[in-house]
Amino acid sequence: MPELGKKTVSAFSKKPKTTEVAVGSSASFEAETERVGLKLRWQRDGSDLAASDKYGLTSEGTRHTLTVRKVSPEDQGVYAVIAGSSKVKFELKVKEAEKPDLVPTPNGAPAPPEGPLPSEPPVPGDAPTTGSERCPPKSEATSAAVSEDPIGLFVTRPQDGEVTVGDSITFSAQVAGASLLKPPVVKWFKGKWMDLSGKVGKNLQLHDSYDRASKVYLFELHISEVQAAYAGGYRCEVSTKEKFDSCNFNLTVHEAIGPADLDLRSAFRRPSLPGGARRTSGDGHDEGGSLDFSSLLKKSFLRTSRDPKLEAPAEEDVWEILRTASPSEYERIAFQHGVTDLRGMLKRLKGMKKEEKKSEAFLKKLDPAYQVNKGQKIRLVVELANPDAEVKWLKNGQEIQMTGSKYIFESSGNKRMLTISQCSLADDAAYQCMVNGDKCSTELFVKEPPVLITRVLEDQMVTAGQRVEFECEVSEEGAPVKWLKDGVELTREETFKYRFKKDGRKHHLIINEATLEDSGHYAVRTSGGQAVAELIVQEKTLEVYQSIADLTVGARDQAVFKCEVSDENVKGVWLKNGRELVPDSRIKVSHIGRVHKLTIDDVTPADEADYSFVPEGFACNLSAKLHFMEVKIDFVPRQEPPKIHLDCPGRTPDTIVVVAGNKLRLDVPISGDPAPTVIWQKAAQGSKGPAEAPEAPSQAGDSQEWVFEKKLLCETEGRVRVETHKDRSIFTVEGAEKEDEGVYTVTVKNPVGEDQVNITVKVIEVPDPPAAPKISNVGEDSCTVHWEPPTYDGGQPILGYILERKKKKSYRWMRLNFDLLRELSHEARRMIEGVVYEMRVYAVNAIGMSRPSPASQPFMPIGPPSEPTHLGVEDVSDSTVSLKWRPPERVGAGGLDGYSVEYCREGSSEWVAASQSLTEHTSLLVKELPTRARLLFRVRAHNLAGPSAPATTKEPVTVQEILDKPSPPQEVRVTEAWGFNVALEWKPPQDDGNTELWGYTVQKADKKTMEWFTVLEHYRRTHCVVSELIMGNHYYFRVFSHNMVGASEKAATTKEPVFIPKIGLTYQPPTYKALDFSEAPSFTQPLVNRSVIAGYDAVLCCAVRGSPKPKISWFKNGLNLGEDARFRMFSKQGVLTLEIRKPCPFDGGAYVCRAVNAQGEAQCECRLEVRVPQ
Repeated sequence: MPELGKKTVSAFSKKPKTTEVAVGSSASFEAETERVGLKLRWQRDGSDLAASDKYGLTSEGTRHTLTVRKVSPEDQGVYAVIAGSSKVKFELKVKEAEKPDLVPTPNGAPAPPEGPLPSEPPVPGDAPTTGSERCPPKSEATSAAVSEDPIGLFVTRPQDGEVTVGDSITFSAQVAGASLLKPPVVKWFKGKWMDLSGKVGKNLQLHDSYDRASKVYLFELHISEVQAAYAGGYRCEVSTKEKFDSCNFNLTVHEAIGPADLDLRSAFRRPSLPGGARRTSGDGHDEGGSLDFSSLLKKSFLRTSRDPKLEAPAEEDVWEILRTASPSEYERIAFQHGVTDLRGMLKRLKGMKKEEKKSEAFLKKLDPAYQVNKGQKIRLVVELANPDAEVKWLKNGQEIQMTGSKYIFESSGNKRMLTISQCSLADDAAYQCMVNGDKCSTELFVKEPPVLITRVLEDQMVTAGQRVEFECEVSEEGAPVKWLKDGVELTREETFKYRFKKDGRKHHLIINEATLEDSGHYAVRTSGGQAVAELIVQEKTLEVYQSIADLTVGARDQAVFKCEVSDENVKGVWLKNGRELVPDSRIKVSHIGRVHKLTIDDVTPADEADYSFVPEGFACNLSAKLHFMEVKIDFVPRQEPPKIHLDCPGRTPDTIVVVAGNKLRLDVPISGDPAPTVIWQKAAQGSKGPAEAPEAPSQAGDSQEWVFEKKLLCETEGRVRVETHKDRSIFTVEGAEKEDEGVYTVTVKNPVGEDQVNITVKVIEVPDPPAAPKISNVGEDSCTVHWEPPTYDGGQPILGYILERKKKKSYRWMRLNFDLLRELSHEARRMIEGVVYEMRVYAVNAIGMSRPSPASQPFMPIGPPSEPTHLGVEDVSDSTVSLKWRPPERVGAGGLDGYSVEYCREGSSEWVAASQSLTEHTSLLVKELPTRARLLFRVRAHNLAGPSAPATTKEPVTVQEILDKPSPPQEVRVTEAWGFNVALEWKPPQDDGNTELWGYTVQKADKKTMEWFTVLEHYRRTHCVVSELIMGNHYYFRVFSHNMVGASEKAATTKEPVFIPKIGLTYQPPTYKALDFSEAPSFTQPLVNRSVIAGYDAVLCCAVRGSPKPKISWFKNGLNLGEDARFRMFSKQGVLTLEIRKPCPFDGGAYVCRAVNAQGEAQCECRLEVRVPQ
């Protein structure tokens, strides 16, 4: 990610531009890069373009060209060229080769132009228009050249338009800009007073552009999905500093009917275009009109020409027209004048008609409605018949009181005036003026200007994992905006992924770690428009420096697979034959830096497999094969060695399961010549290690051996007995017990050899009873029971648990569940409040049910209290925090035993108790807290049912240090004295006063007078040279230390005076070669990040050196602070200080100090966080 304050350098020295060509011709786009060898990609609508018959791609050095051959309307769109991380977008616009001005009539003759209607005088300067020229296209508007301006500011005025319901229409106006110093201001109105800039949204958009060649401004009003209510008169006003011009035009909306044909269905089709032209869809196919049956349900109103009876003059008031019109004409008049709220119109008109009776108290009443822009003031005026009458002003039925400067009441003769200043949306209401029971009413409409985007978003291309920040700037500070991704709004619930930030008029969208799924189009939307940018997230690549290699190892050798990748933070998984490898005592996995290692000790034949290393987050894997090398020894036995014939022979234990109390019989077939001797032994429980069986030969390939503390079994009678025959040996246990469980070893021997088998006997039974259950979350009629699994599960998995409950004074236990409980907790319900209960639990396995557990501690179903309220911080010191809260709103029948207070560090989940016992007070002083720690505090209320939910502080509390003056420096001594000079040296103070040291003050005093004079001030080093001393005098020296609080109370003083001897030598000034001491600025002490509290002055300090003396400039977030009176800048002996007076949260951000002289420049930066105290 680029560093803060640096701009990303573009890879292009020349960028392709938007081009407009005719159909059938070729279009060429040319781009030049900064250096040779860059790989370019050409795209159209996000898809890469390849060389073909349609597209030609050429590259010569730094020049790259894209050629589109035989351009067609389908080639129109947005193209882009990408080089590295730079991306440039441009458009290809396609225009028709020839476009006739007039639409031919069915007989082939051109249609005559329409002149002005006899009943409607033409607008001055308005040329006659034809049906095909009612809304000039944008390509024609921008290509017109302007030589003079004979018709005011307009070059082309918006023309009347006709459209069918559901279609779209665009009105265009061209304004001459050759004589204008600033762009003109254009407003669009519907009817007399409805400003359309506040109605911008999905169905209405306003666009503007400027053609530099013709110096003409183009303004467009685009209406999509037209409805019947949109019909009526419109007005376009254009104004500059010295001129004003306006133009009226009409929109006619056709509802249903088309020309009469013989086909019955044509009567219900939507009308075709004027002049017989047929309406075509976006893909060029003839629609032929869509069926519309609305004419059967409602009387259609077809307006084929402008009718002066249907249009009210622009200078008439719509409310005066409605007052005198018939109720059947209300809907038509509302449509013509752009009134969309019909219900509100009828309500207001009803109130107006009630007031038509003659009023005795008012000579002049309030107007029916007033409109004012947000932030401006408005005055409501009435005239009274009695100048001495008392007047009351009401807002939404409530009397307005004189508070502050918001409302101003004035009286002048028989006039009464109400002035509302700084109008906001809260002032949009109904107002009344009341005099002796008589009143007049009005409505005030506050119009909010649309929020415009002054700086749009920029496209970005990043690598997965990088930080992305979109930034835009709007016209109004603090205005609400919406962020969208691919048309879907990003809500506040997605703050774990996206972070929204406001800084005055700037709005930021931050993605901390971008992923491939974050690629797409991001938009910011305001009430006045939107801006869109594209985010391209490229996949991270991983380089393999060393891959794993195939290995061939012998038995019990060590195998090591090692690989090295480019990213040391990448983790991975080792696989064996495609399955994840789990490390154990023999298999070890390590990750040190970029090296990943797999170590296998004591290799066995089972380890022979394919091993792979798969890095996390990357679609690649590294594979190798482990080959096992066997050593075979051929021998020919002379006699038959002893052999144990079992299904699973060898040293690996073979497990036999027996239920406790049942009989166990082990029948082991044997063979050998001569007949072997059979020995049965029982080993200690589960010990593993090298085999200690006497004369037991080692077998290659054994993965583990068993160690036995031998117990010889040779009884032939009793509960445990052994019987040996020629071909078998029988081991019998009558009534198996838990003590019979273990590993049994059968050893057969003869002179030829021996054989041995380990058999594991497992005795299973019902599980042990669980421990006493624990009760928590006790409510009014419920509780949560928790228990732990039994210490011994009986040798079989626990299938579930059975829970029982009883009253404490009763002996009857009641079972709570009939199906086994799989979890280790259960919520018991339907208990009686105030009754003491006990709980117990059974464990169940495949053998049966255990004995019951001990009963739980008695408990009473009483609901815990609610959490404490109004938790706040009263005071903070360097090691203590004072908390205060209010009792919970609900205490319950269990009363209140006290409160517990806990705290934890920010980002941690480990809570520490602030006191050992409960406190009965609603405040607590928490002591012995770590200084500078950011802590969260929570308080719980306790009663018999337990603790309540915690009340937690909303923001972390910083344990502030108490700033103090530093202690004096240590061990001031004179290291050398020569001529008129003395060299001093000292150590920093032991205590810096919990803040940064600003420097030292060095003073000298003659032994005779003992008057102290300052030699050096704000000196930062711990050694200095004092010059210009008088020979023959004795001097003392002392040093003070300084920080932001002040100087140390005492100074460190030299113990003995220093004598400056007189020297009778003649001083020979040495000759020096003239040297250039100029140097570029450099910061000897950079800025450090600070965190301050809002309302307290803050200081940023740094130190710089340079010759000649550099010029210092301070910046905040890239803005120069030189002219801001809230910031004071000091520079003394290279120490630079910026003082911020009473900072607020908006003063937080990145601060940069820049030093510039003739030799160069340098800068350092820091971040300032301004916290609001809670």
